[in-house]
Amino acid sequence: MMQSVAELPQENQSLKRHIALLEEKLRLASLKQFGASSEKVSDDQLGLFNEAEEVASAPEDPSDEQAVNVTLVGEHTRKAPGRKPLPDHLPRTRVEHDLSEDAKVCGCGCRKTKIGEEVSEQLDIIPARIQVLQHVRFKYACRACEGTDDDGPTVMTARLPPQPIPKSNASPGLLAYIVIAKFCDGLPLYRLEKMFPRIGVVLLRATMAYWMIRCGDLIEPLIAKMHAAQMAHDIIQMDETTVQVLKEKGRAPQSQSYMWVRRGGPPDQPAILFDYEPSRGGSVPARLLEGFQGILQTDGYEGYAGVAKRNDIIWVGCLAHVRRKYDEALKAQKKKGRGGLAKHGFDFIQRIYRVEREARERGLDADQRKALRDKKASPIWDELRQWLDSVHGQVSPQSLTGKALNYTQAQWPRLIRTLDDGRIEVDNNHCENAIRPFVLGRKAWLFADTPAGATASARLYSLIETAKANGLEPYAYLSQVFEELPAAVVAEDEDAITRLLPWNIVEE
Repeated sequence: MMQSVAELPQENQSLKRHIALLEEKLRLASLKQFGASSEKVSDDQLGLFNEAEEVASAPEDPSDEQAVNVTLVGEHTRKAPGRKPLPDHLPRTRVEHDLSEDAKVCGCGCRKTKIGEEVSEQLDIIPARIQVLQHVRFKYACRACEGTDDDGPTVMTARLPPQPIPKSNASPGLLAYIVIAKFCDGLPLYRLEKMFPRIGVVLLRATMAYWMIRCGDLIEPLIAKMHAAQMAHDIIQMDETTVQVLKEKGRAPQSQSYMWVRRGGPPDQPAILFDYEPSRGGSVPARLLEGFQGILQTDGYEGYAGVAKRNDIIWVGCLAHVRRKYDEALKAQKKKGRGGLAKHGFDFIQRIYRVEREARERGLDADQRKALRDKKASPIWDELRQWLDSVHGQVSPQSLTGKALNYTQAQWPRLIRTLDDGRIEVDNNHCENAIRPFVLGRKAWLFADTPAGATASARLYSLIETAKANGLEPYAYLSQVFEELPAAVVAEDEDAITRLLPWNIVEE
């Protein structure tokens, strides 16, 4: 009995620690479900800097689109709110408003003279208009030979140019419209099926699904050339996300499959490739990276460890994933902004990102960025290394702070690789940004019906995201591809196919 009483304080402390861990998990789960997903933090929350944190590779603030003026305030600039002028390239239609004839007569009896005009502009839109393209092929025959040839007169008919889907009534423009609606704008085919009757035509989703698979088959030569371009360059970023395929042989409809994404190629000619695979195993990156030599940047998923053991691959980590661990630990604190070790870890990472932001704002090239990192970032990494060693074992490894510290320790050899080469980004965000449209679209269309559909989706996402990364408007680009690629494929014209790669397109 006495021994049991003596053990009560120790048991009580153990239960308190367990309760604290559960409360921490509950707060984080609640924040993920109901709170903002952004990792940006304010001064009141952390008190780290006098400005909001900015991720080095994050897209620009969407509020920039509403700013027209820049005001100097002290030592910084502030964008003044306002409406930007409507683009000059849009066509203008004049709608004139004049005074009545009575109002044109002055009170003195004289007729008023027009001295100018005042113009205000409104943005207008003409809803989608559907039309029918009639392909008229003229037929010719020789009247002189008529009735003299045993086989009758020879008739020749003009050829129809190769079509994206032979014997289909879908034009290149219609196919591009459907592809963009689903894979760029996230509209499921069943919604398109309901939308088309409003503009005067009925298109069944089964028909559109078949068209998407055929479009995926058509662009396969472009995908192959984009893969070759990635393999020829020495830096690739990779990521993966889940996708559900209902009708997959030997697997239940509830099974999770995966969409793997690679981003590589020269900086001015980026290529983004999606690949559907039923597995998340290490054999997938090994196959996708067969023949690749150079730098592979990923998150901390150990599925890449096998391929990274090759002597010709350098595995680089992602600082954004490390930062996310500390951010979660901070958000789950009872008292926001008083995160102790989590706050210190987050602080170190913020300082590293400030160096990256400076390099970006100054427009430094790879060699200059490496020199800046050597001067300013390397000492921060050294401080972080010493701090990690000094706090080892101070918190429970099951706590979110403990997990963040252990994750940083495990990723350390790969994280510091960014100091070796100025071309390497400190995080994998470019690849994550490329995968985001797929993740957003998945919330709408939920699943793929068959592996063939998932493969076609992967190819179409590849072409769209690569076009966007190379500064192209996706609809115009796909319309050109579906118009010109069929003839190039039929003729086996490799030069014509190469000219249709996104980085070879010159927009007018």
